[in-house]
Amino acid sequence: MAHTQRAVLRAEASERRTDTREWVMQRRERTRHLIELGGLVQKAGLVDLTDDDRATLYGALLELAAKVRHDRDMLALWKRRGKHAFDAEANASQTMTHRISE
Repeated sequence: MAHTQRAVLRAEASERRTDTREWVMQRRERTRHLIELGGLVQKAGLVDLTDDDRATLYGALLELAAKVRHDRDMLALWKRRGKHAFDAEANASQTMTHRISE
């Protein structure tokens, strides 16, 4: 009986460690996602335009959200602009890499 109880306790402890690891992995993924979003805010120039004022930046983001609620087509427009900007940056980066390697 004592052997069985120890085995059960070991199994429960192992399960708790696994649950903790899953939680840690989810937290790390969420943190990574939030850092990427912050990078996009920086990349778009919003930090400089708002003098790094979080209240102004938050207000601007709230305004964007309100606009989308009234005009869902804006999302498609913003997506096209974002993809175009990403593509342009990737092309510029490839051009610079090519020039450096010559």
